[in-house]
Amino acid sequence: MSKLHVRYVRKAIEERFTDLIDMKDKAKVAEKDYVQAFLSRGLAALAVQIEHPCSDRIAATRIFDGDDDRGLDAIAVEVRSAQPRICLVQAKWSDNLKGGFGETEVDRMFRGLNRMLDLQYSKFNSRFQQFVPEIERAFEVGTPKITLVLALMRTAPLDQGTKELIEEKLAELNQVEEMVDYKLLDLRDFHRAILGDAAAPRIDARVRLDGFVQESTPYKALYGTMTAADLADLYGEHRRGLFARNIRDNLDLTDVNIKIRNTLLEEPEHFWYFSNGITMLCETIKPVGKAVPGKVGDFQLTGASVVNGAQTVSAIHRAYTADPDTAQYGRVMVRLISLEDCPPEFGDHVTTNTNTQNPIEERDFKSLDKVQVQLRDDFALMLHLSYVIKRGEALPAPEHGCSMAEAAEALAATHSNAQLAALAKRDQNLAGLWEDQTYREIFGEAPNALRVWRSVELLREVRNQLQILRDGLLWRADAAAFYGDLLVTHIVFRRLDTRFIEDPSYHWPRELVKVPDLARDALAWSLAAIDEEYGKSSHIIAAVRNTERIERVVRAAMRGLDSDRTAPALGEDYQVAEVETRGRQVNAVTTLITNNRIADGTVLEFRAYSKPERREMAEWLAEEPRRSLATWSNGNGNKPLQWHADEGWYSPSGLTKEMRRLASGTVTSAQGTLRWFVPGEGSLDELALAVRLEEGLDVGNEPDGS
Repeated sequence: MSKLHVRYVRKAIEERFTDLIDMKDKAKVAEKDYVQAFLSRGLAALAVQIEHPCSDRIAATRIFDGDDDRGLDAIAVEVRSAQPRICLVQAKWSDNLKGGFGETEVDRMFRGLNRMLDLQYSKFNSRFQQFVPEIERAFEVGTPKITLVLALMRTAPLDQGTKELIEEKLAELNQVEEMVDYKLLDLRDFHRAILGDAAAPRIDARVRLDGFVQESTPYKALYGTMTAADLADLYGEHRRGLFARNIRDNLDLTDVNIKIRNTLLEEPEHFWYFSNGITMLCETIKPVGKAVPGKVGDFQLTGASVVNGAQTVSAIHRAYTADPDTAQYGRVMVRLISLEDCPPEFGDHVTTNTNTQNPIEERDFKSLDKVQVQLRDDFALMLHLSYVIKRGEALPAPEHGCSMAEAAEALAATHSNAQLAALAKRDQNLAGLWEDQTYREIFGEAPNALRVWRSVELLREVRNQLQILRDGLLWRADAAAFYGDLLVTHIVFRRLDTRFIEDPSYHWPRELVKVPDLARDALAWSLAAIDEEYGKSSHIIAAVRNTERIERVVRAAMRGLDSDRTAPALGEDYQVAEVETRGRQVNAVTTLITNNRIADGTVLEFRAYSKPERREMAEWLAEEPRRSLATWSNGNGNKPLQWHADEGWYSPSGLTKEMRRLASGTVTSAQGTLRWFVPGEGSLDELALAVRLEEGLDVGNEPDGS
């Protein structure tokens, strides 16, 4: 690859994104810096398109590079798939193929990711705010797979020290399972992307099939067995080009991929039996030497592409790289289809049909279990409720029943073994709960329908209370309430009187009324336990998904609850009301104007502070970007903000109140200095506090005037 290819990519970025990428924040920088910033953002847009195919216009809107981007430049969120995915891009342009990415960039990128995982959305700039609802939906569906994409204009591999640091930080995040991964996109990837299908490399390869069989009617095809070693070599030589015609590429982070890899490393002799195999389309297939059906045959393939089984190929390569001595014993069924005499559209039909069949999951087998059939009958006859056991069946309204999946989740949360709650949080499809031993532990041989239904009711009530609490919580407390629903349910269940939960005459509603107070206290004790056991910088998500950690947290929280001591107060930084009150103690506007801390003409941006604000204002703010911007003036008294939406002058709090009223009809006071930010420097509240600390002034008792 050469600088000629760099020029091709640059030309494509300029032609496709010049009028689409927002560059207003770079209007006053030097021309050279402006161009470099534009090209880096264009590279980020291309990376978004590579990972999540979309139009140029959509890709351009996914960029939030700039002040307070927290080491990340663009984002793409996919919620519609079975497994939600979040792609976070960091891009570096270089005309001379030296797009750098060192330890400093790694630290910033992972700090940004950690802020997102801790739900600290207001720490990101206003461009990022429009994506928050998508991110929240992805986490509500289930723990998403997160890919960190390094989009670098270079051909050289990453420095070894940088790679080791990335792997080290990934290991911290992936203590339970592979939730986060990264990939490097370089000049080769971008050059192929701008050329589209024309850039798909023509792959010619020789393969060996053991025990092959040939089909000739109506079209030529072969199928047989390949060794894991041969497939690993094939992928190692051609990489992503091998999947040029595949709909989904290799989706390295899917749970299927991980299971494939583990099978090859743990049971290589069974791999052929467990794998669905691989389908490859080829322009031509020619035998090399004598090829006798049923024996070993060598074949020369031209224009080969894996259209089904990309995950299998990628997983084989990873497993073989990690442990070739074990993985070499794996074998895979491979199907080769020649397009030489096929109708023009036949290859596309093969690709589509082989990728759209619904896979059979372990829970589908459990729906046939007599235990589930009996529960369905007991729900109908004893409780007059619906119990849905098959995937794809219409779910009943909440008051009219539940599904087998919801029952499994509730039973895991209310089981005496807290580790089951952690297993349930690891996968949105509850894959860990359907494994035979765990499944039997949860449901038993003859589960009581009343116990199942009452466990479901409890889980729903806890979730409802946590949702209410979240409206007043920030940062780690908000994250604990969001991720910790099963943890809190487990603790609450242990504090209730459940001795007669299977008795039809037991007054269960009398126990459910205790949930609001218990859920609040269990959350407080759990968060205190997590902070004490693992530190305030630890990941909440790790505490609720790791079986060892959740047990320690439960024990500590139960000790607190059993002591009858008052639940520990959440830190003031974790509660909206506390932060609002603290913010009013200092007249931020007066402090900032008196000290001329902010230059006249500085453009500030609004960032929603609490969950209710995000819920009510996100769509309204996204409709018109000017609504998020205001210009600062030191000469306009206590109304220093000129709002871009109407050119009127406001105090920060007055403008915040007016914006929320216009967005949702809600009329409420709010501390505006917590929500208006000088990009790259901090909120008005933070800037005023810093000024007073620098001058040694009291920061405790002045009334707010903002």
